[in-house]
Parts: sequence; C-alpha cells; structure tokens
Amino acid sequence: MKVLAIDSSGLTAAVAIVDETQTIAEYTVNYKKTHSQTLLPMISEIVKMVELNLKEIDAVAVAGGPGSFTGLRIGSATAKGLGLALEKPVISVPTVDALAYNVYGCSDIICPIMDARRNQVYTGMYTFSKKAGETEGENLIKPVFQVMKMQMAVSVEELITRLNRYGRPVVFLGDGVPVYSACLKESLKVPYSFAPSYMNRQRAAALGALGIVYYKAGRYESAAEHKPEYLRVSQAERERALREKNAKLVIRELQEEDAAAVSEMERQLFSDGWSEKGILETVKNPNTICLAAEKAEKLIGYLFVYFVAGEGEIAKIAVARENQRQGIARQMMKELERICKSRRIGKLMLDVRQSNQTARAFYTSQGFALDGERKCFYEKPSEDAVLMSKEIMYW
Repeated sequence: MKVLAIDSSGLTAAVAIVDETQTIAEYTVNYKKTHSQTLLPMISEIVKMVELNLKEIDAVAVAGGPGSFTGLRIGSATAKGLGLALEKPVISVPTVDALAYNVYGCSDIICPIMDARRNQVYTGMYTFSKKAGETEGENLIKPVFQVMKMQMAVSVEELITRLNRYGRPVVFLGDGVPVYSACLKESLKVPYSFAPSYMNRQRAAALGALGIVYYKAGRYESAAEHKPEYLRVSQAERERALREKNAKLVIRELQEEDAAAVSEMERQLFSDGWSEKGILETVKNPNTICLAAEKAEKLIGYLFVYFVAGEGEIAKIAVARENQRQGIARQMMKELERICKSRRIGKLMLDVRQSNQTARAFYTSQGFALDGERKCFYEKPSEDAVLMSKEIMYW
C-alpha cells in the first residue's frame, strides 16, 4: 500500500510518500513561511524526485487536528482536493497520535504537547505495549501502539496532575515543550525526558506509517466527507461569540432583505420550514406583523403574525439554537403585545404541535390558555395541533 502523507498542523510543514516497508520520500520544512506557500511545491518536488504518478497512491493521509487553525485548513483542503481529483480515500490521523508515533516502541507514557495558547496544550497519552504484540517469527514481537488518553485540549496544570497520578515515566515532544518545559520541570513528580530534535516535531513519514495502520483498521473516509477536528473554537470565533453574547438585543421590524437569513434558520430548525419565497410573501402582506431579533447585527430570531378584524394569529416564532433560553422569544412577545395594543388587536391565537411541551409551557407562561385541539393538523411528521389564545386589553 502506498500513501501520500501531509502534515501542516503546526509550524512544521511535512509531506512524505510511504509504503508498508519504507519511506520513499520525505520533505520537511520548519521555517517562517506560510503553509500555503510551501505545501503544494513540496508535494510537487517529492513526486517529481521519485518519478511518481499520483494515481499510483492508494490513499492520502493528513493530520486531521488539533493544531493551527490556518494550517489545518490548508492541509485539509489540500488532502480533500487531491482525494477528490484522484478518487482516493482520505485517512484523517489525529495530529497528536502521529506525533506520538515518532517515538516508536517506547513503553513509557508518550505525551505530545502542542502549544494551544492561553496556558493550554493539545495533548494525549500513548504508549507501545510489547506484551500484546504480534509475534513475527519465534522471538520477535511487534510493539502495539496504544492510545491511553485520546487527544484533548487541557491546561498544563491539569496535564501535570494526570501524569503524576499515573506514576509512570513520561517522554515529551512537540512545539509545546520549549514553552512549558520550566513548568514541567517544576511540578512533575515522575521521571521524564524530552525527545531529541529529530523526532520532536511533526514528521509526515510517521503520520503516513500510522495512517496505513489506521487504514487497515477501517479508519478512513471519502474525500468529500473529510474535515479537520479543531477540538476548540478559534480565538476569532471566541471573540465573536463574546461580542454577540454581550451585545444589546434589538427587536425590530423584519425586512425583505432578512428573508434569506430567516429561510436558512427555518431549514435548520424545522422539518417543514418555510421557503424564502413564502417568507417574502408574508413580509410584503399588509396584514402581517413581522418582527426580527438581532444581536451584533446578526439575525437570531423572528416572529410572524397575521391579523384581521381585531384578532391576530401567530404563524411562526423561532430563535436560533445557540441563542435559545436567553429570553429572546419573551422579548419578541413583549414587543408584539405593545404593537397589538397600538393597533387595537384584542386577541392573539396560535397552534402548536401536541408533543412540543417546551413551546406549550412558554405560551402558558405568556398568558395563553388552551382552546382545544385540531386532529392531524401538522405534517412531516403528522401530528395533532393544540390551539391556544390570549386576550389583550388595549383600552
């Protein structure tokens, strides 16, 4: 079996061509250049050097994360593109698994640490068992790679506590070693060592070799299915989430230009969601009240009401999943009631799926009372509707 291996998960960029018995070619660069500049030229160079037709490879192995967000995206996109073009599967190898595989045959705890910033590391715990290995000949035993603790993002303090609890010798490697070596030396109570320079960073050859092991175990996917595993959100995403959480909630009139965003939320939240065309027709209807809830200029909720002859029917109220249980629906209902009073709408009605206990409890808390049922009203799936209403005093 022949595999093209790619690792751009950290500062080091590495590519290799390996088979089950040898490393055919390997190219590693640990220098201040972006992987978008180096990765494809490196692949091109080793392919040219060994006169390989890429159609001859059986799979593409790639560091699947964790690691640098940008680096993982570049590596993942490269592997995905090659896999799609060559119609080959992708072997997504956890980055710290591949790092640990550098220290082949070691029976100590192998602990790769990648600097994840904010006093955290991406890590895992591994070892090679010589007792449960495969016999090859009379006396030769092949060490078996064992995952003691799957990859994770933890604080350095928590990692040290776990290692001290194990009470076994530890070997460290990865770009987190120079960052946290002083802390490790100060707090570790078990014997430890640091891997030498030739095995302490990402090696595409090790990733490819482990990729073959994982492939034989059925751990591969189509190129279309592949995506990297980040373990935690990026700094930019954390900052955006914090801004959105702390932003002021705005309840406003829903506009035609909101229809696409509402349609996408409908698709995510409901099996029988409204189409963008239906939403636009509702917004344009003069006998509707259409409200939008937004934070940091992002639509996070909406409400539609049809009204006639002093009565209104709530046709839809929804809040994005990540923003639920924050009082947003309650604020939209409060604004709706204010509008109803100003327009002399004296009654609000609605229907809700019988099984939707959360929504029924919410409407009851808003002063809605049970009016009756409507059999087989809903589709996808078929279900009875519970009818509810509320009187609004506007005089």
